Amino acid sequence: MPPYETLDASEVLTVMVTYRDLLRSHQQVVNRLNVYPVPDGDTGTNMALTLESVAKELEAVPENSSMEVVCKAVSHASLMGARGNSGVILSQLLRGFTERFSGVELIDGATLAGALVHADKLARQAVVRPVEGTILSVAKAAGEGAQGASDKGASLLAVAEAAHEAATIALEYTPEQLPQLKQAGVVDSGGTGYLLFFDALLHHLDGRALPIPPDVESIHVAEIAHGAHGEGGDIADLRYEVMYLLEAMDEKIPAFKDVWAGIGDSIVVVGGEGIWNCHIHTDDIGASIEAAMDAGRPRQIRVTDLIEQVVEERWVTENAEIGSPVASGPAPRTAVVAVVSGDGVGRIFKSLGVERLVIGGQSMNPSTEELVAAADNLRSLEVVLLPNNKNIRPVAERVDELSTKTVTVVPTSSIVEGFAALLAYDPGASAEENRVAMAQSAAGVIAAEVTQAVRDTTVDAGDVKVGDWIGLSREGICSIAATLGEASCRLLELLVTDDHDLVTIIEGDGSSAATTRRITEWLHAERPDVEAEVHHGGQPLYPYLFGIE
Repeated sequence: MPPYETLDASEVLTVMVTYRDLLRSHQQVVNRLNVYPVPDGDTGTNMALTLESVAKELEAVPENSSMEVVCKAVSHASLMGARGNSGVILSQLLRGFTERFSGVELIDGATLAGALVHADKLARQAVVRPVEGTILSVAKAAGEGAQGASDKGASLLAVAEAAHEAATIALEYTPEQLPQLKQAGVVDSGGTGYLLFFDALLHHLDGRALPIPPDVESIHVAEIAHGAHGEGGDIADLRYEVMYLLEAMDEKIPAFKDVWAGIGDSIVVVGGEGIWNCHIHTDDIGASIEAAMDAGRPRQIRVTDLIEQVVEERWVTENAEIGSPVASGPAPRTAVVAVVSGDGVGRIFKSLGVERLVIGGQSMNPSTEELVAAADNLRSLEVVLLPNNKNIRPVAERVDELSTKTVTVVPTSSIVEGFAALLAYDPGASAEENRVAMAQSAAGVIAAEVTQAVRDTTVDAGDVKVGDWIGLSREGICSIAATLGEASCRLLELLVTDDHDLVTIIEGDGSSAATTRRITEWLHAERPDVEAEVHHGGQPLYPYLFGIE
């Protein structure tokens, strides 16, 4: 097909839907590029859900609508559907496109270049502390590449190709900008998701093939059909995902795959000429790595606990209707909306005066639309919003401009900060008065948490291996240990001083009475003047949350 010289409104719609489809198909690939060792790899999910909102709104756009109507739908839907940091940045990029597209009926090369430069500017404005080596670097390069081609009078296709090439080079360079990426041997996840936009655009402009992610399901089906799993070979509910690069001679790979076929499924082995990227779901981590050692040398080994990965998503799905019933009696001047995960956490927040709960957490971020709906459905005209997670804060900050209510945000980054904030809540005061008092109360708490590492890394506290228990504070990883109790006590040893009076302990999934007792006994012995208060929160992924006051 001949390349398009311009794009009209219907073609912009088509590109956006194609981009949605690409993000969905690459969602898990983008998620797995996350390098931080806690189980919160959700970049691909957040970007895909943001575009899902766009595609859904575009379905309602009448046929033959103007460019302005299509662009308005894209901008509004991406804003309302933005989830997490990556979703907010992506919504800003889309807003940058649409602000420049909406003033024309046909998009040419110069318009596209100007839109990409403007998108980069808006995205950077949305980030308080821009970090290079992220999606921002990829967006900047795309804009510069496109503008350079446009300045030379390039066509729409040539401008799009220049943007794609510059973005690809920038993405490949991200490990040189962020040490965490280089150490893990991966490129930035958000930049990977953004690059797919240019793949969708070029596919529409000249029909070139779309990038294909590893099709683990089709590989699995093909192997079963050939009896690769042996008699009955139905391996289901496997717990671990093992991935690594394998340096091995090509002729060794068939035997290696035969071994893997007997111990797992969702097998993907791609590569050639001595280097292979290998992926399997299995219950036998040792055997999956030993097979590689028989064939060659594995490196960059990553093991993910798939059960932990879905715990939070399942909890959110099962409790999606937790929205609180309207209370009786007169409405308070200011009501509180809080984002929570865990049934026990929700009950505690309700007991402290929260009127509306929104389900969400580290790997399941609520959308802007969900937070706006929670505020709008309250009887009070003024609302305080507690995001209780740093990844949800950028979305929360958008609610006031979209809600019919006056909404202020107390920028809580954890559940325990949310608890502390509520101790200063005054239903009869204004939202602004509550924001000041509640923020001050939250700032007086040291928040900490313990979880299990899902990948290897090295931090100031030492080397982290898959399966280690790690204690985190605002400063990052503070303690590393083989057991949950040891990691918790080491964390508290670093954070709790003689100046503190209270440690609030919130038990989540994975906690136990024995471990809780060990923690409280340690506090009694080592910090005898500090009181320990234990609550059951039921939050996923983090067996213990601590609030130190």
